[in-house]
Amino acid sequence: MELRQLEYFVTVAEEANFTRAAERLHVAQPGISAQIRRLERELGQELFDRAGRTVRLTEVGTAVLPYARAALAAVTGTRLAVDELTGLLRGRVAVGTVSSTNTLDLPALLSSFHHAHPAVEITLVEQTSEELVDAVRTGRLDVAIVALGAYELPPDLRGQVIAEQPVVAVLAAEKAPGTRKTMPLDNLRDRPLICMPEGTGIRSCLDDACAKAGFTPHIAFEAGNPALLASLAAKGLGTAILPSSVAKGQSGVRALTITKPKLRGRLVFAWRAGGPISPAARALVELARRTLKFTA
Repeated sequence: MELRQLEYFVTVAEEANFTRAAERLHVAQPGISAQIRRLERELGQELFDRAGRTVRLTEVGTAVLPYARAALAAVTGTRLAVDELTGLLRGRVAVGTVSSTNTLDLPALLSSFHHAHPAVEITLVEQTSEELVDAVRTGRLDVAIVALGAYELPPDLRGQVIAEQPVVAVLAAEKAPGTRKTMPLDNLRDRPLICMPEGTGIRSCLDDACAKAGFTPHIAFEAGNPALLASLAAKGLGTAILPSSVAKGQSGVRALTITKPKLRGRLVFAWRAGGPISPAARALVELARRTLKFTA
């Protein structure tokens, strides 16, 4: 059994596709398939169900996966421990973020880290909060900027709140005349709404509040780009549900603070509470905690 085979196995399991795994590892697909077949012959069991378009783990593969990840993490940890003792910080830091982070200068944070530790490779992905939380918990990401609405971080993650702000209803200016500055949640009951996809913090905040109020929101438009949502609202296509900071500066719209109850969204810097975390990832967490303006 070789570490390379375990790396290929874990990557195919995460991508659920041999082609995407090959692209991620920069290896020819036949090479990955051959190595996994060798691993399966050595174990005497198939690790993947290859029927259909999506590659799925077999029962044996599911049982093997956490041990394969642990073995790879142990090897990485050994190398990084030596680097740490010799004063050389290198390796890789995987960072995730939601799309609406205009209250945080993430490029500045990553730039500061790069200048302090030029030998560390930094990768960045953008996903929904639900996907990011899962990726940090499983070790695919070291840290993530997540938006939390109605829910808290799971107990195996730690986090600090970067920003907290009201959730607002954004309408075309001509559809919100007068001096009104608020809108009760119940007024959203029969409106076509424009919102972020499921799995995002704002969407979870909206869905949870509406469920408690006894109705299901009518989502007419759904997109991951907050600026696009505001533009759709400006054209009179519905009411966009957005963080207040995103609504500011958008032309042709008015933002009304949602009340009864008030909805608030939080932007949180999150990392794993326990388990292996590389020296490079620890350095990034420490830099963030020193430089970011966390709320109490």
